[in-house]
Amino acid sequence: MPRSPRINGLTTREVEILRLVTSGLTNRQLAEQLGVSTRTVDAHLRSIYAKLGIKSRSAATRYAIENHLI
Repeated sequence: MPRSPRINGLTTREVEILRLVTSGLTNRQLAEQLGVSTRTVDAHLRSIYAKLGIKSRSAATRYAIENHLI
């Protein structure tokens, strides 16, 4: 799969997780879908929130919508 350009410093995996968060999946569901641990999902979400200057899933969803990621 070709790498997508970085968006606000997010890695390709972080963009993937951000898109999945907008679908309403829990961290456990995200982990199962991606084949990683929930701790890994938590770490990615903390990184995403820090890079985007946000604090919640709803803010992440709003960011994704406003930046045409979904």
